[in-house]
Amino acid sequence: MRRKLFGAILALCVGWFQAEAHTAGFIKSPLSQMKLIEDNAELDCEVIGNPIPEVQWWFIEGEDPDEILTQLYDGARDDRVRINATYIDHATSSLMLTNLTLNDTGVYECRASNDPDRNDRWTPPRVKWIRSQANVIVFERATIMTEPNVVSNVTSATLSCNLTNPSSPIKGHFWTRNGVIIKDSQSAKPDAYAEHHIEKVDYHYSGLYTCVFQTEPEANATIEVKVAPHVTAPKHSENANEKDKAVLTCVSHGYPLPTDWFWFKSSEGDDKDPIVNGSDKYEIKNTPNKTTLYVKDLDINQDMGTYHCQGTNDMGSAIDKIELRVRSQLAALWPFLGIVVEVIILITIIFIYEKRRKPDEINDVAKMPFQPDGVLNIALHALCIISPHDLLPVASSASHWIAVDEQLYQVKQESDICCVFQEEQLCDKPQRQKRPAEELQLRAEQRCSYDYC
Repeated sequence: MRRKLFGAILALCVGWFQAEAHTAGFIKSPLSQMKLIEDNAELDCEVIGNPIPEVQWWFIEGEDPDEILTQLYDGARDDRVRINATYIDHATSSLMLTNLTLNDTGVYECRASNDPDRNDRWTPPRVKWIRSQANVIVFERATIMTEPNVVSNVTSATLSCNLTNPSSPIKGHFWTRNGVIIKDSQSAKPDAYAEHHIEKVDYHYSGLYTCVFQTEPEANATIEVKVAPHVTAPKHSENANEKDKAVLTCVSHGYPLPTDWFWFKSSEGDDKDPIVNGSDKYEIKNTPNKTTLYVKDLDINQDMGTYHCQGTNDMGSAIDKIELRVRSQLAALWPFLGIVVEVIILITIIFIYEKRRKPDEINDVAKMPFQPDGVLNIALHALCIISPHDLLPVASSASHWIAVDEQLYQVKQESDICCVFQEEQLCDKPQRQKRPAEELQLRAEQRCSYDYC
């Protein structure tokens, strides 16, 4: 019983696999389209199956029973038919119809089959061709009267379009500039007349203006708004090091873009020397909206200066300039040298200040309490003032004691010191009497001495 059940299941699986292996199916069918004369139409078809099915395209004219079927191939209809097909995981095929005419209107059929006998005329196929159809309808192009056809050499302009013989009712209209919809131009009115005003005609508002009438299919016409090119350098000053390569760039805006680019270098006076592309020194690369100049192996004497870029179209030309500065190879050391100079100046200022300042006390004078026999038991000190004028070395082979303001100081041999004392000397012996001390000024010609009691 189990064997019979297993055999039945196996037979069912094999039968399902065989059916699956010989079945083709569409995963993408072609879509119907409405086109205008001279437009292009593309139909796509994708089919799966095992083995991978073959795909064919057919054109059907007329209706049953008088319909005429014609198989299409790549290059048919005066090379206006293009067929591309791939057979990898599944079958993919696309039919392209270019430069449509009214005779291209009709039914296009995508056929697919993976039966081995599908193309045998004498053996009927076990599996029929599967089919998917799409309609392509080609209309006469509507007539749109534009005013003006081209805008140039004006400061403002009004663009207008007048649609005649539309292919279907008008649902509205709008304007585009360079393919982008102008928001305030959209209208849902079924008018056959559209108008757009440009207050200022410059490079900001130049371009291709298209009026679009929402019919089936859409009808449109284009008006050109032309201006002279607007050329500008993103950077008007460039810095580069000697022996390096400088890159100078200019860009252009507006419509139409420049057809020619030129570079110049300022010479003496107002003269400009043209730069030749492809030399050992210069290389120029141009695109419609950009030009780039490469200056190689920079020389600080020859390559520094003003460079001019010029763009030209059929409406005129424009020019801009770039200042090129070339730095010496030692330029990288300049910040370090500047720091060194600043440090040297700072040290010099500090040295001069320390040399010329007048301190309140002389650090070299030693303070000592003095208690000799017979001298008053008083802590003594004195004040020594440094004079910046008439300073001469003081010669002294011995130390001297000076009693000033009830203090005693020992004066040592020093230079550039002038001490002024104007105090009374104190004596403790009875035979000595107190007398005022004379003003003593220490100079080179007079030893720093004191007349003791």
